[in-house]
Amino acid sequence: METTALPERGDIVLCTVREITSHGIYVDLDEFDGMNGFLHISEISTGWVRNIDRVAKVGQKLVLKVVRAEKSRREVDLSLRQVTNEERRNKLIEWKQKEKAVTILSMVKKKLAMDDRQYSELVGKLQDEYGTIYEALENASKKGEKVFASMGLPPEVVTEMVTTATEKIASPKYEVGSIVEMSSNAPDGISQIKKALAVGLNASTVAEIKMTYVGAPRYRVRVTAEDYKQADKVMGSVLQKMEEAIGKHGSFTSKREMSRKYGGGA
Repeated sequence: METTALPERGDIVLCTVREITSHGIYVDLDEFDGMNGFLHISEISTGWVRNIDRVAKVGQKLVLKVVRAEKSRREVDLSLRQVTNEERRNKLIEWKQKEKAVTILSMVKKKLAMDDRQYSELVGKLQDEYGTIYEALENASKKGEKVFASMGLPPEVVTEMVTTATEKIASPKYEVGSIVEMSSNAPDGISQIKKALAVGLNASTVAEIKMTYVGAPRYRVRVTAEDYKQADKVMGSVLQKMEEAIGKHGSFTSKREMSRKYGGGA
C-alpha cells in the first residue's frame, strides 16, 4: 500500500527513472507516491562512470538504497553502489509478488462486482491478518479456504480468492541433485544395480524423485520438494538406501550438484 511518509535511511526502495543528467539520475520512488529521489553520479558505482546514459534509461526500474531523507527537502538521496546483489534480488521478488497480488485481487473484484469501499476493506483485512496481500493469497493457494476462517469474510469472496490464487500462484519448488556412480561384482550384478535404482525411486512419498542414465556407471538423481530441507533430507535417504542395496560386493559413490529453486512468483 502506498504511503506519503518518508523512507528511512538504509531502506531499499524501488524507483522509476524520470530524468538523466550529467551529474546524476532523478527518479520517482514507486512505493512513496512517486516522491522525488536523486541518485548522484558518485553513488552509481565504486569506479568512474564514463557515460551515465549507459547506467539506466528513462522509465527503467532501479533498486536503490536511501542514504538521506529530509522532510524539508521532500527529496531523497539514493545510492546504487551500496545495494548488494541479495538486497536487489529480494526487492525485485517483493515487487513481483506485490504486482501479482494486486492482479489477483483485481480479478476477484471484477468477478464479484465489488465497489471500491468493499475492495479497500478486503485489502485492509488481508494486510492486518497476514502483513502483505501476497502472503495471504499464497497461504490460500496452499491451504485453501481455512486460512480465512477467522476473518469474517463473505463466503463468495473467500471462494473466489482461493480459486484465483490457486490458479495464479505456483508453489515454489526446491530441487537438489546428485551424480551417482555404482557397480557390482556380484554374480547378479545387473540385478543389484536395478534393485538399487528401484529402491532409490521409492525411497520417499513426500518428494518427487527422478533418475536418468548418464553413462555407465553414472546416474543422475533429482529430488524435488516444496522445502529445501525436505528435499535435502530425502536425497540423503535416497543415497543411503541405494548404497545399502548395492551391498558389500559393489561400489557406490555420489557427488552433489547445485540445487535450485523455481516457481513461487519469484
